[in-house]
Amino acid sequence: MNPLPPDDYFPSVNSGNAALIRRLNRSSVLDLVRQTSPISPTEISSRLNLSLPTIMRILEELGHEGLVVRLDEQQYSGGRPRSLVSFNGASHAVIGLDLGGTKMYGTVADLCGTVQAEVYRASVPANAEENLNLTIDLIEELLQVPRREGQKVLGIGVGAPGVTLYEEGVVTWAPSLGWRDLPLRDILAERFRLSVVVENDVNLAALGEYGFGVARGASSLVCLAVGTGIGSGIVLERKIYRGYHQSAGEVGYLLPSKEALGKRYEYFGALESLASGTGVVQRAQEHLRSHRSDFEIENLTAEKVFDLARSGEAWAQTIVDDTVDYLALIIAAISVVLDPEVIVLGGGVSRSADILVEPILNRLQGCLPAPVRLVVSNLGYRAAVMGAIMLVLDTSFEHVGLKAS
Repeated sequence: MNPLPPDDYFPSVNSGNAALIRRLNRSSVLDLVRQTSPISPTEISSRLNLSLPTIMRILEELGHEGLVVRLDEQQYSGGRPRSLVSFNGASHAVIGLDLGGTKMYGTVADLCGTVQAEVYRASVPANAEENLNLTIDLIEELLQVPRREGQKVLGIGVGAPGVTLYEEGVVTWAPSLGWRDLPLRDILAERFRLSVVVENDVNLAALGEYGFGVARGASSLVCLAVGTGIGSGIVLERKIYRGYHQSAGEVGYLLPSKEALGKRYEYFGALESLASGTGVVQRAQEHLRSHRSDFEIENLTAEKVFDLARSGEAWAQTIVDDTVDYLALIIAAISVVLDPEVIVLGGGVSRSADILVEPILNRLQGCLPAPVRLVVSNLGYRAAVMGAIMLVLDTSFEHVGLKAS
């Protein structure tokens, strides 16, 4: 966390800079209280290098907004007792949606990440109007869920399975839902009269891992989601990095070899078509058609291929070995370009991490300038909706942070 001087440290700054400093200080205090509750104002002052009067003013503001409460218990350290404050995550709820490629998942959760209700719906392949109606119906159902007394809905966070323009709230292309250039944020905000944020689903998953998951508080992380397709979300110093064209993290489009050059990849990228769950199934089916006419291939899944490899099927182990190689190439590219503190493996394929992670790290041994920390998501299918909590919280209370250098 980047400590900032107290508001009165810059007597000559103009009002715009002073306002930014106040927002930075406020954001730093809120982050620290959220992550380390309960904590005393004196400790906050010491850890952030801010004056105690500044801390008390900020805590008073956050208290009025219901985000911080003063506890009856006190902290003793050999001197005078110190009062403690705590993050009041139960005061607000967030509606979080993960509009996956085949099914929609929605939750009502408080700001501490406690899920109060969850609902699933099957999406309709490539049917734009029907999927929009399903999204609206899902939100309406979640808003009707009984909540704790006095708990307010802070906003709605939506993870879309495709390219999104975060600032505009537009889903530019989500082929599985049939959405192209859909102004989803404006549609939902007008319908529900609530704050709405729309983000790529894997970006939200990365933010969820930062806020509540296995990479909580990491200075930098990449969440690699391997499922029907492959994508990654990048978080640097608490902020999602989206890139100039809003397509940062589309690692499925990495090229595995020079033979991939000069070809068009409309729906799946070159490595995505090989290393995703879909790619695993396709490669397995091609092998079985050529070598095993006795094997049922129509209902084959990636999970089944991994299970067969565990049971000793040589052909399935070959498919898994190739998958390990392809994923290692992706992780190597992420590592040398971004050098993140941690890479989180998520998505459906992460359920087979027991036969993937160690072989991937073995393949990379000695190949890279720095070791890779590769871990498996502990949020699973909830990662994106946890990220929705973080993003709605940041947007609603104007969180700001220093850009990563």
